[in-house]
Amino acid sequence: MYSTSQTDRQQPMSESDQINAPAQDRKPKRRRRKPRRRNASGWDLRQFQVPAVAGKWRFHDFDLPLPLMHAIHALGFEYCTPIQAEALTHTLLGGDVVGKAQTGTGKTAAFLISILAYFLEEEVPNAQKPGAPRALIVAPTRELALQIEKDAKALARFTDLKVASVVGGMDYQAQREALADRVDILVATPGRLLDFHQKRDVDITQVEVLVLDEADRMLSMGFIPDVKRIIRHTPKTEERQTFLFSATFTEDILNLASQWTFEPTHVDIAVTVENAADIDQRVYLVGDEDKQRLLINLLRQENFDRVLVFGNRRDLVRKLDELLRKAGINVAMLSGDVPQNQRITTLEQFREGEIQVMVATDVAGRGIHIEDVSHVINYTLPEDPEDYVHRIGRTGRAGAKGVSISFVGEEDAFSLPEIERFIGDKLPCEHPPEGML
Repeated sequence: MYSTSQTDRQQPMSESDQINAPAQDRKPKRRRRKPRRRNASGWDLRQFQVPAVAGKWRFHDFDLPLPLMHAIHALGFEYCTPIQAEALTHTLLGGDVVGKAQTGTGKTAAFLISILAYFLEEEVPNAQKPGAPRALIVAPTRELALQIEKDAKALARFTDLKVASVVGGMDYQAQREALADRVDILVATPGRLLDFHQKRDVDITQVEVLVLDEADRMLSMGFIPDVKRIIRHTPKTEERQTFLFSATFTEDILNLASQWTFEPTHVDIAVTVENAADIDQRVYLVGDEDKQRLLINLLRQENFDRVLVFGNRRDLVRKLDELLRKAGINVAMLSGDVPQNQRITTLEQFREGEIQVMVATDVAGRGIHIEDVSHVINYTLPEDPEDYVHRIGRTGRAGAKGVSISFVGEEDAFSLPEIERFIGDKLPCEHPPEGML
């Protein structure tokens, strides 16, 4: 499932393995404090019972601070995902991590839990200035940054730590006012962060933890020069802790990681369908001229209650949005053509169940965490096989069952073998259910 490439380190151990664990060769960068059994709110760790399972890490196994465990319990987390288990064994001791992980593997929680544990265990620096975050998280898109901010607030809900975001296209003055107060964790997109930094509204010279999320997307979107300018204003690599996450490890990404991190552990979580939990994958062989009718008939079934439909191009997404509206289906569209503010509203309405179907390009396929997506439909197969895994990973999350349905017409037939080679499995091809055409 995963591999690491740092010398003088061991594979992570579950609780049962730790009893006979040898002492570390190197003194850890950060000393851990044992949490109290009961916190100020009266919540007790005994209210959070998770049985030990061989080969699995529980959050209990990391001796996390009680307010953080309280939030983890409230969110329904029990066992760590592979990237959480592997990353936390290093990050909780102050080590840098360069991680390869697809969306839906729990990487956001991995770095947030590490940051929050550190801030809750260590004394607050003297004279922390307003607008001077202790942790800076840089993300390529506004949607991803706002999702990280939401997740951070959920995990920090039983603490007094302050979380804020600065992203383009949102209320500038409101963000500026937030920076006038104490900020512990700041989530930002590169352009807006530099804007505030140039106007001296934010000070990143005291950042203790730097997170660069979806570095491959920042590279493809042309943000790397901005990111380099941001990093130049933070402390030296050996004086801060750095996490870099990417869905792919290209030579360019690895070169940047070597410049921006200090003696990192490399964590490589394989891009597999298994990482996306329990997904029933179906492939329907259908003529291109029949796809529209099949889509409408499927969406009219009762159990298709929260559905993501993916198309490869913006014009196709627009066409499908119009088609489904005319058919009386509760639908919204998410693509690069949609204004940013409307994208945020659409995502929130879909998340809250106010919208049944969201038709999207791959801009929605990564970094957007939406619970309870019942179905993912690939109206067209993606051109990049890895995008297939990212797409279907939007369903079957947090232990829930999920269904992915791919329409394979004349044009898609060329993409199917590549996807099967990539996932290492044959996809079951069948004709659509009777009556759907």
